Amino acid sequence: MSTIVTRTGKGSALSYVEVDANFTNLNSDKIQSGGSASIITLTSASIGALTVTSSAVTSSSISVLTATSASISALTATSSTLTNPTVNNYTEGVVSIGTVTTSNTLSLTNGTVQTATLTASTACTFTMPTATAGKSFILLLKQAATTGNGTATFTGVKFGTAGAPTITAAAGKMDILTFVADGTNWYGSIAQGYTP
Repeated sequence: MSTIVTRTGKGSALSYVEVDANFTNLNSDKIQSGGSASIITLTSASIGALTVTSSAVTSSSISVLTATSASISALTATSSTLTNPTVNNYTEGVVSIGTVTTSNTLSLTNGTVQTATLTASTACTFTMPTATAGKSFILLLKQAATTGNGTATFTGVKFGTAGAPTITAAAGKMDILTFVADGTNWYGSIAQGYTP
């Protein structure tokens, strides 16, 4: 961080040497377009929102980016690539779909952990989002608390050798379905019979 001598801080006019030193300090600490920084620390005094659009942030261009909840109120990265990051203690967006009836179209726009409750004794067909390579999400699929017997099928999903799963029918139980896409297909797996 540059040290800048100001007239207010000094209490008198700056000498030529002090003015030159200010410019030297600013010049040596600047980051030019196309340049790289070894450490960037953002504080609440320096930025309210950081937006990265159609850019690549790689470990070689910024080796340390420190951003705490106190220093950045929002971080939006659209069509961006993070290369080789380490992410600790993160939370995925959770979408509560609510009770579904005969059909539901899944969307990952607001989160990759989705929860839904089946209507008693009703078959629901879930339509999958576009199978974009590298996308994945989890669906926590619950039966109605007192009745159960809802069923579910998923359009365009390939399951393992056992085939499409039979959803746990018992009232109040939950199955956890995990989906991952390769750019052409969605692939699914299931863990069953949880009591939420």
